Amino acid sequence: MKIAILGCGWLGFPLGQNLVKKGYEVKGTVTSEAKTTRLAEVGIQPVVLQLNPEADEQALTTLLQAEVLVIAIPPRAGKYGDSFHVEQMKGILPTLQKSTIQKVVYISSTSVYPDLGQIATEDSEVISTHSLIQVENLLKNALGDNVTILRCGGLMGAERIPAKYFAGKTINTGAIPVNYVHQEDAVGVVTTILEKGIFGETFNVVSPEHPVRKEVYLKNCAELGFTEPIFIEPETTIPYKVIDATKLLNKTGYKFRYANPLDYKYYNR
Repeated sequence: MKIAILGCGWLGFPLGQNLVKKGYEVKGTVTSEAKTTRLAEVGIQPVVLQLNPEADEQALTTLLQAEVLVIAIPPRAGKYGDSFHVEQMKGILPTLQKSTIQKVVYISSTSVYPDLGQIATEDSEVISTHSLIQVENLLKNALGDNVTILRCGGLMGAERIPAKYFAGKTINTGAIPVNYVHQEDAVGVVTTILEKGIFGETFNVVSPEHPVRKEVYLKNCAELGFTEPIFIEPETTIPYKVIDATKLLNKTGYKFRYANPLDYKYYNR
């Protein structure tokens, strides 16, 4: 199986590395020539491609000479606007539909669910105006059962350490449950989907256990030496959600390496 990865960044690079180790032929995109060496060193065939939001047709065609495409580019909102990612995906569709690509995995996010204090399954209400929902619908309308959507929780692990972002700060969200997934498990889930050929599905991809933020942050601080946040009680109810990964567990048989975010392993740069 030849696999193309659109976006060899924080998730796409270790995914490509893992697939190469398993014997697959892998192509992956980076946004500059300077970044190609890292890919080549681990056996990923690099393709320099930017989506601004339009793509260079020749580079895109080169990438899509494969059987399966994994789309792992984070939406660039901010100054680009919420519609930028939607335009990026609209731009690649004509070339994608003419290519040899047969199946697509799209990395989405659990941010598509509103914070209503609910347990959110794949059938729960979503924010219809969210750019990722717009892209999900775009891909499903164009590709039907040939696309699988993976709604990932907060991507953690490696150098992404939850407490690092709140060290020494005053926060009132300590009692909110987390919806995280470790980098190794995100890679493992995508690999399982590809190897088992599970398409035409939408899955929530989060660790099955949901400790509260205070527990996670304090454990990070104790293990990695960060200054503890100052936890205060909120003046009003803080909106939250708990993401349910039962469908993923039941349909794919995937076993999480890190079922509980309290057990995540990191390296602290």
